[in-house]
Amino acid sequence: MTVAAIVLAPDTDAALADADGEPVIRRVAHAAWAGGALPIVIVSGEVGGPLANAVADLPVALALPDAGTSPGIGWFVSGLGAAVAGVAETTAALLWPFRHAWVDPETVTSLVEAHGVTPNAIVQPAYAGQAGFPILVPTTLADRLAGWSDLHGPEAVAALIADGVPTRVLELGDPGIVNDIATPRSGLPPYQGPPQPVAGPPPEWNSELAAEAQRSGESTR
Repeated sequence: MTVAAIVLAPDTDAALADADGEPVIRRVAHAAWAGGALPIVIVSGEVGGPLANAVADLPVALALPDAGTSPGIGWFVSGLGAAVAGVAETTAALLWPFRHAWVDPETVTSLVEAHGVTPNAIVQPAYAGQAGFPILVPTTLADRLAGWSDLHGPEAVAALIADGVPTRVLELGDPGIVNDIATPRSGLPPYQGPPQPVAGPPPEWNSELAAEAQRSGESTR
């Protein structure tokens, strides 16, 4: 059981913009990795050049979207396919628009923990009662999502909820959940952290992959 991160990056220039000292896309990849999400797949119209260079030393894969899909759920489904092809044990993925670069790694860890307790549920993080990103989606929903390829993430999640898919909304105290790069990091509300443990002891299922990825990253330096 592993949880992937699918980062949607349709605007390459914006994904390479500065986010408090490093490229936006690199900050997102760091948060995903540090929080325990693996594999990490960046879906973009470009899979080489500056975008690839920005994350070259991180355990990240770049994938092109399926032909005819527009940024949104269609791109997420493309990335989910790439994640499962890379790690067959992938049972869920984080739907993560690249502009949400201020998400704290602890938020990722909390979502991974929650998936272990409720493996069939969509898990939405919230800050001060407002749901945001990244949204955890079980891979079992991929076929249903493929039929809504033109929808944006929240629209598709709402459609799944209307169809009866169980959903958890977790208050995690992380302002990065609802504030993207339009808000400078210095202007974020205070980070509070989860008010209580999401699911008991920290999860173990991604630890081996995370250790392997770290060893691989160190060997390339």
